Amino acid sequence: MSLIPEEFQITSLLNQDTYLVDGELKKWEGQTTAVFSTISSTEEYGPTILGSIPFMGETEALEAVNAASVAYNNGQGLWPTMKVSDRIKCMANFVTQMKATRSEVVKFLMWEIGKSLPDSEKEFDRTVEYIYDTIEDYKLLDRNSSRFTKSQGVNAMVRRGPLGVVLCLGPYNYPLNETFALLIPALIMGNTVIFKPAKHGVLLISPLLEAFRSSFPKGAINIVYGRGREVASPIMKSGKVDILALIGNSKSAIALQDQHPNKNRLRLILGLEAKNPAIILPDADLDLAIQECIAGTLSFNGQRCTALKILYVHETIADEFNRRFAAKVDALVFGNPWDKAVMLTPLPEKEKPTYIQELIDDAVKKGATIINEKGGEHSPNYIFPAVLFPINKEMRVYHEEQFGPVIPIMTFKDIQEPLNDMAESNYGQQVSLFGSDIKTIAPLIDTLVNLVCRVNLNSSCQRGPDVYPFTGRKDSAVGTLSIHDALRSFSIRTFVASKDNDYNNAILQELLNSKESNFVNTDYTM
Repeated sequence: MSLIPEEFQITSLLNQDTYLVDGELKKWEGQTTAVFSTISSTEEYGPTILGSIPFMGETEALEAVNAASVAYNNGQGLWPTMKVSDRIKCMANFVTQMKATRSEVVKFLMWEIGKSLPDSEKEFDRTVEYIYDTIEDYKLLDRNSSRFTKSQGVNAMVRRGPLGVVLCLGPYNYPLNETFALLIPALIMGNTVIFKPAKHGVLLISPLLEAFRSSFPKGAINIVYGRGREVASPIMKSGKVDILALIGNSKSAIALQDQHPNKNRLRLILGLEAKNPAIILPDADLDLAIQECIAGTLSFNGQRCTALKILYVHETIADEFNRRFAAKVDALVFGNPWDKAVMLTPLPEKEKPTYIQELIDDAVKKGATIINEKGGEHSPNYIFPAVLFPINKEMRVYHEEQFGPVIPIMTFKDIQEPLNDMAESNYGQQVSLFGSDIKTIAPLIDTLVNLVCRVNLNSSCQRGPDVYPFTGRKDSAVGTLSIHDALRSFSIRTFVASKDNDYNNAILQELLNSKESNFVNTDYTM
């Protein structure tokens, strides 16, 4: 085991004994759940205890949803009626406090989910940048809305307004960035939020609790802990949730939707599974394709919805691609997150190596071979990436989103083969296309954009930059996220209209002059 740098050592346990409800950090004195890391802190391997979190249930869940509902108060609450400029000040105050927690949050990102030091730092910094960019986009939205328009004898001021109470559930693989990509736009648009951290990456929220408490009015943001079925289910059953914002598994999303008594009133913003393929054409630059496919399949051990989860290689180049790709995989460095040059790091889910082994065994039983020497090697908290070839449709790894270090490769002769597979798939998020002949690429792009929502030309699949839309077809997503789109996803167009006559115009002018209304107002923030 490598020496743990002093600044990353666990010197004391973080026992999270407060939760945020109705503007108060309330003391928790009930049952707790221990939080472990699969990373060992001793020479002889053993999981490391990091601390504990509250194990909450229906009572606390209803307390949180009631606080959010009261704070929204049918749209009459302080937060939903607040001036845009004042909501922006609250968010700016929060992000200023958040920046002071960087080292502590990065440390827990490494220990809780095994994310490498550079990637953990990137996740924190990207999240801060996302908040600032959201503030700037919201200012632009407000500027463009701060005016009256006239059509067919009707004057109108059209703005975007909040929808109500949001239940926000983020993923464990990006417990800060992707969670905040839901939470921040939901909050800044004037909704009130209940947030339950993911099953892994939960203690890293602890340093931010005071920033949340002190930056926003009471009830605007409420943070609870526990298992989804114990906490999220009662919240949904209450019928007081207007938006379900979830990045995770479709089964969880469906189960939660079904518990809402008025599903037709429930807006969904969901980022779900994907089985993103790469298609490597005969004229592809193999050096580039292999480099991008390594990053696409194994960044954060493939634990990303945007990861490349199956590779289609043209049969004429398959032997060379497979040989070189397998060698590159075997050359990757496995170690702890703070180790230099490390790419492969411990898996946060202790049961994941067993699941990956099941996929490997099933594939080998049905005709696949592990084509890299280290493939499938076990260590206490890892299983080395196995490159499997050839894959067929009888294998589990063809159908299941593996979300871990195993890489299935198929060959194709006719491009229609991977296109048909993509059309038949339950998923439709992204694809990576490797090639150089524009006469081949052009019609392929025109087809692929109708099968998925992002075509990555000679590059791996990814979410960012955050100015671009992030969504998917079929079972991969509901709604669209980006800095621009998320503000719209968490709001609704609403407006004040009046017939264009002297009587109404005088009232509107008086409203504007008096500044009594936060809605009918032409002030805006630069």
